[in-house]
Amino acid sequence: MARGDESSVKGARHDKVVERWHSERVHRTVTLARWGTVGKPVLFFPTAGGDAEEIERWQMLDVLEPLINAGKIKIYSCDSVAGRALVESEGSPQHRMWLQNQFQHYVRHEVVPAIRTDCKTPDLEIWTAGASFGAFHAAAVLCRWPDVFSRCLAMSGTYDLGRFFGTDHFTNEYFVSSPQHFVPSLGGHHLDVLRTRFIDLVSGEGKAEALWESWAFANVLGRQGIPNRVDSWGPSWPHDWATWRKMAPKTLGEWTK
Repeated sequence: MARGDESSVKGARHDKVVERWHSERVHRTVTLARWGTVGKPVLFFPTAGGDAEEIERWQMLDVLEPLINAGKIKIYSCDSVAGRALVESEGSPQHRMWLQNQFQHYVRHEVVPAIRTDCKTPDLEIWTAGASFGAFHAAAVLCRWPDVFSRCLAMSGTYDLGRFFGTDHFTNEYFVSSPQHFVPSLGGHHLDVLRTRFIDLVSGEGKAEALWESWAFANVLGRQGIPNRVDSWGPSWPHDWATWRKMAPKTLGEWTK
């Protein structure tokens, strides 16, 4: 990965590296950022309209810094291409469904090779993390490609995005990229591998939280024998970065002990 321009980011870290390229899969220029030099790679998905550097602006890197400096983890993040299109109503609903599927393929076939090349390990397994819409994609890519992704930290997740598309007409590209819909039909080797993975569904119960979303998705996973946990932090924790800045270091710290 090539070192990018860090001057515009307040408090940018010396170990931050940014790479940009044009993706034919999503038809736009995309960004991949990295913080840390050694440790387990964690791909952190932004919230709905966020970009690759969102987690730095919202001080998530500040609270993860002890784990990064200890060589426990290194953080990667990409632009929320599909989430931004959904928020901004880019194109038709069917275009946004196409883009949701294409975005996940971009992650698998462009972001993953970039991470593995950066880590100099061609078959490296990766953890995923994300909050809100980011939790959806963090869980989706693990469920689609469990041979690549091994653990998922999904915070305050929304796992059925259908209501955000503004239509009752859903394409196959929506269903194949929505784990709430495709996980029930999984079988064979794919499901066998997925049953060796783990999805941590962490949520508060305060303002704008929807714990029921985590329980509904957990039930889908559980019926297929896929290891998961719903970790409710209770009514004192709202749907907000202040909550996620507590959840992420606690959970990732437990995973790296």
